[in-house]
Amino acid sequence: MAATMAAAARARALRAAGHDVISLTLGEPDFATPPHAIAAAHQAALRGDTRYPPVSGTPALIDAVLAKFRRDSGLGGDARNIIVGNGARQIIYDALTAMLDEGSEIIVPAPYWNAYPLIARMAGAVPVFFDCAMQDGFVPRPDAIEAAITPRTRALVLNSPNNPTGAVYSAAHLADIAAVMRRHPHVWILSDDMYEHLIHDGSKAATIAAVAPDLAERVLTISGVSKTYAMTGWRVGFAHGPAPLIAAMAKIQGQTTGGVSPLAQAAALAALTGPQESVAAMCATYARRSARTAAALNAIPGIACHRPDGAFYLYPNVAGCLGRRFATDTAFAAALLEEAHVGTVAGTAFGLSPHLRLSTAASDDALEEACRRIAAFCRTL
Repeated sequence: MAATMAAAARARALRAAGHDVISLTLGEPDFATPPHAIAAAHQAALRGDTRYPPVSGTPALIDAVLAKFRRDSGLGGDARNIIVGNGARQIIYDALTAMLDEGSEIIVPAPYWNAYPLIARMAGAVPVFFDCAMQDGFVPRPDAIEAAITPRTRALVLNSPNNPTGAVYSAAHLADIAAVMRRHPHVWILSDDMYEHLIHDGSKAATIAAVAPDLAERVLTISGVSKTYAMTGWRVGFAHGPAPLIAAMAKIQGQTTGGVSPLAQAAALAALTGPQESVAAMCATYARRSARTAAALNAIPGIACHRPDGAFYLYPNVAGCLGRRFATDTAFAAALLEEAHVGTVAGTAFGLSPHLRLSTAASDDALEEACRRIAAFCRTL
């Protein structure tokens, strides 16, 4: 079981046993799905849209996704450039299975969402990591990317806004990365933009396929409705990429899960084409929570927390809390949950220690109480 799910499961078990647990483990919005998306799924069911769907997505949703990529990222193309999957994880599985083979390498800047290396290993590939330092804002250095590339490299993962750090890659920084990638035409780029609309200053996200159009034929750009519209359980992700890659991904998806539930696709279509005011409201809330919680964590001796520019995560360094009772962030996170009843995920799970990942997709009261408990816990060390 992935560390995130394991931490969440232990928090649920403690809560079921009667403990007052604040779980900041899962990356899941605490807002409701937009009512018009729910209504669209209901109407789809009533009119009988309950048969097997097309593997790559319904024509209506594919058109909406294409329009979304054109509007938000300046990416063109047609239906051959789009695939809809059962969440972004499915899209990533399809893509890496198509891109990678036994013994090939994929570059994964750390810290990272742990699905990337796990899926790569399932494809027989070898993840190659390098650290993105907190003093650099957790943004991958172009020279570190170039140093990691070998003749066996087949793909590079970019994730902005980032899970677990909330780091946002600027257009200028992506242009520097693009300059590196032009020297290595054998390497695909997997750009995970799932949190693209959750940038705290309200600006538009940059993505490498738009920054460097000449690289578009080897870039897969991934997004979905889970984070932007608080629709995690609907399981609808999608991607834009070169037609040959999309076709290969569709073949893989056709032999694994098939197409996404047509009811979920109807809801996603309504979310993409309906009112968008809730997106800005959610983003403003996440920005406020992240700023307040980062400040509270920085006031705790032994903890240093970078204030992120996007998403809804914090990735505080807890090095100053180790060495007395705990040698690792894993032990620290486990004790914090068992003793203070605050659920977090150790940075070890994301490839960069000693850190914790905290989701700020929780109420203001819960976050304030969690910080009080963490402060009290640290005073006992």
